[in-house]
Amino acid sequence: MSTLSRPSFSLADLRSGFMVFLIALPLCLGIAGASGCPPIAGIYTAIFGGIFASLISNSALTIKGPAAGLIVIVLGCVTDSAALASAQGMSEAEIAIAAYRMTLAVAVVAGACQIGFGAMRGGILGDFFPSSAVHGLLASIGVIIMVKQIPVAFGVPKEALLDAQHHAMEPLDLIFHLPSILLHFNPLVAIVGLVGIIIMFGLPTLFPKVAKKLPPQVVVLLVTVPLAMFVLGMPRPGQPDRAYMAMGQEFVLSAKTHLVNVPDNALSQLSERGRGLLAGSFYPDFAVLRHAFAWKWVALFAIIGSLESLLSAKAVDLLDPLKRKTDLNRDLLAVGVANTAVAFFGGIPMIAEIVRSRANIDNGAQTRYSNMVHGFCLLAAVAAIPGLLNLIPLSALAAMLIFTGFRLAHPREFVHVLHYGREQLVVFVATIVGVLATDLLIGIFIGIGVKLLIHYVNGMPLNSVFKPILQIEQVDDDTYCIRASKSAVFSNWLQFRRQIVTYGILQEKNVIVDLSDTVLVDHSTMQKLLDLREDFAREHLTLTITGLDQHSNPSLHPVGTRIRIPAGETTGV
Repeated sequence: MSTLSRPSFSLADLRSGFMVFLIALPLCLGIAGASGCPPIAGIYTAIFGGIFASLISNSALTIKGPAAGLIVIVLGCVTDSAALASAQGMSEAEIAIAAYRMTLAVAVVAGACQIGFGAMRGGILGDFFPSSAVHGLLASIGVIIMVKQIPVAFGVPKEALLDAQHHAMEPLDLIFHLPSILLHFNPLVAIVGLVGIIIMFGLPTLFPKVAKKLPPQVVVLLVTVPLAMFVLGMPRPGQPDRAYMAMGQEFVLSAKTHLVNVPDNALSQLSERGRGLLAGSFYPDFAVLRHAFAWKWVALFAIIGSLESLLSAKAVDLLDPLKRKTDLNRDLLAVGVANTAVAFFGGIPMIAEIVRSRANIDNGAQTRYSNMVHGFCLLAAVAAIPGLLNLIPLSALAAMLIFTGFRLAHPREFVHVLHYGREQLVVFVATIVGVLATDLLIGIFIGIGVKLLIHYVNGMPLNSVFKPILQIEQVDDDTYCIRASKSAVFSNWLQFRRQIVTYGILQEKNVIVDLSDTVLVDHSTMQKLLDLREDFAREHLTLTITGLDQHSNPSLHPVGTRIRIPAGETTGV
């Protein structure tokens, strides 16, 4: 198999790492805060992801850190943990600390699961889930991020986000009640949020060349911090709240409510936790693992986090100018080790993050040392400028997250999925609705269930749902033919792929995949066959796909689902 050459540090890595640091700094604070954790937790995560994960992974260009795609999972775990702490009669401050510590314990176990995935070569986990369901999951997360951050951007008090039973509203309730919720906006806070939203959406659209050189997140900070402090009169940390009148009502500006709160001794806290760890005094509260809900979140952290990280790493490989290939098992192991370690120190879970990785590539990074530079820059920022971090308005961070959520759920995602076929759009939408109506885990399985139902309607035999029916024969000294029968779909792909790799790449032979006896070949399998063909090409081998002459392609897309034409009928194409 192809491997990466030994990387060497370059000035391009130094420059790119610093630029990624500028983008990551506000996003890490915002993601942690939106996840219901102290903002500094996001910085801790990015430090460990940058410095330690890069030492283990061979990924050249991915940036490891907290991601918007995990906000919903972390916040859900914090919310359930807070409910448990509340039932124990704790005060509000004690509940927040207890919920945070319980979430860290869940993250430790989930990280250990990821280590197991990597050690057992679980990097192929991303190949099981159908792409339309995965995209639907990410889009639904984008919707949830937006509806939860829009009130923050407009300064809506938390009380306005509670239902009649004084519980936090579910995503669908927030969507339906958003117009009435926004009536409680704080005018001066909303000005900061609106300015941030305009910059985040407007700069890349109207001035794309400027946005590439000066990230919108940095511009938001450069504009909104002076706006809040000097123009709108936002109280600084330690100053009393300021009341003002607008529209015949009294509103309050508060540093505790409307600004980031990073402890001045954040670096010493990190060091103290390290000494406590060595002394056997663990920070996470592992008692939460006695409760069933904790294991649900362990599963979500481990599965969804691993899936997002794998997909991001694969996407970054496609963007790498040098076309290097990440060892996904090793990368997953690196993420698991870093997640387990950082949770002991108070950090939230991390993944290989696509937005910062793309910025890393755009700024000319050459090796994984750019990820390390970004981690050291964040460490220096925590040590040197905690006071400046505490001047950042939460509404400005919310504007950045709204933009991130919009990108995940962009309308063009619907169009993109539709190009692969109407059935893919049905699965995509079903997953979104499923997640919004239930939760992430149930939602993704709703999408998978809808996908399998559509396959059954299209003729997929039940005895080939999870096990491919294959015949293997050697054509000549250099070539094997693998003939598939009945169906070749996402749910039986892992075994199908194993046979192709075993008789092809591992034995250094060419492979012919004959699909003429299949009733159905789905979009996921078509796409993965083409991806695998590129893997063969990198090993100077050929993977030939044949036998689709008698199959129709309703979408007309090259990797659209193929359905066998009944005898006597023609495709009409």
